[in-house]
Amino acid sequence: MKKVGNHTSISRILLFCVALSLCFSVSTFAQEAAAPAAAAAPAADAAAAPAGAGDPVKGKELFNANCASCHKLDAKSTGPALRGVADKHDKAWLYRWIHNSSEMIKSGDAEAVKLFADNGGVTMTAFPQLAEADIDNIMAYTSQPKEVAAAPAGGGTTAQAGGEGNGGSSNTLILGALVLVLVVLIVMLVLVNKTLRRVAAANGVVVVENEPTLPLWKAYAKNQFLVLVTVILLMLSGAYFLYGYTMQIGVDQNYQPVQPIHFSHKIHAGDNGIDCKYCHSAARVSKNSGIPSLNVCMNCHKNIAEFAGDKDSLYVDHSKEFYTGEIQKLYDAVGWDKAAQKYTGKQKPVKWVRIHNLPDFVYFNHSQHVSVAGVECQTCHGPVETFEVMKQNAPLTMGWCINCHRETDVKVEGNDYYKKIHDELAKKYGVQKLTAANMGGTECGKCHY
Repeated sequence: MKKVGNHTSISRILLFCVALSLCFSVSTFAQEAAAPAAAAAPAADAAAAPAGAGDPVKGKELFNANCASCHKLDAKSTGPALRGVADKHDKAWLYRWIHNSSEMIKSGDAEAVKLFADNGGVTMTAFPQLAEADIDNIMAYTSQPKEVAAAPAGGGTTAQAGGEGNGGSSNTLILGALVLVLVVLIVMLVLVNKTLRRVAAANGVVVVENEPTLPLWKAYAKNQFLVLVTVILLMLSGAYFLYGYTMQIGVDQNYQPVQPIHFSHKIHAGDNGIDCKYCHSAARVSKNSGIPSLNVCMNCHKNIAEFAGDKDSLYVDHSKEFYTGEIQKLYDAVGWDKAAQKYTGKQKPVKWVRIHNLPDFVYFNHSQHVSVAGVECQTCHGPVETFEVMKQNAPLTMGWCINCHRETDVKVEGNDYYKKIHDELAKKYGVQKLTAANMGGTECGKCHY
């Protein structure tokens, strides 16, 4: 009998078919369904104020500049809600009230006395500088109907959903067709293999099966040189990773815990531009920057009870309802009744989670860096104004601090604290600029007790 080798192994052919089908399926899923070109038209603006009744755009600017600190449009603050106030009082009466409310109360005006009593006896600031035209603009702004979020157009939503559905259906059909082709190929190969074997048996041809060879792992185990090299590489790799692991003990870079009240530095320091040291005022004069008192928060949030940021702002990572709910947590903690505009006396402690925590044997003084050296907060804490959730940006290791001391020039312009010692050390080292290291910034006793 004639012996032939099995050159066309069915397993190789099957592997080739599987690889080919996978390539087609991956390329198919990589394509995304095209989004519909048409977009729903924006909702119509609120109706403009009648001609001659004032400009609501200018009125909004005047309202924000003069009224917003004590009034809101749709909720009571220090003063009453002002939406529709022009319909509640006579125009001439409003002119007199806004120019000097105290005078009207003293004169015994019944309407003025009642309004004063209904709002807890809080005297309204007089605005004699506002012209009647300015007041008309403010009234036009407060007379606008409350904006209601428009529901998305049904046609646009349906079209978009239909487009996404068609894209998903087409991908499913293509994948199904590929699977069907693969199954047909496998069946055909099995049938061809059986047919060839029957033909070979009929013609007296013997198919020689592959002779078993020594397994790879046994051949590897018999090679002592490869075993020795592998052991050395494993030991070196293990030592490298063990060293790296031990050097990260106590290093909490990128530590980002969830706080009991969500505070967005991105909104406060970024969008609103609030200076870091307004809240962390202790950083100017103390070793620690301190946790801001909730009273500092209430300086603004006494009159800001709900989030009113721009919905298209890059600084908004959550919904309006989410941020408003976090403000309510602040009110619950300090015991503030936003409806009655007064403190209830029922307070709850806020258990803030500490993020930056140096070892006890390390001395660091914020005031020396912030007030004396003029170091910006972002140097150590990173671009805080972009953080939605605060984290530890720097490793705060000994090497990181020493590198900063070696690379940072001491600012002596307008800084008499360093002038004398700077001049003496500049002569000693023969340089014009001194780093913190030149002035003893790398001595052990500077940072360690």
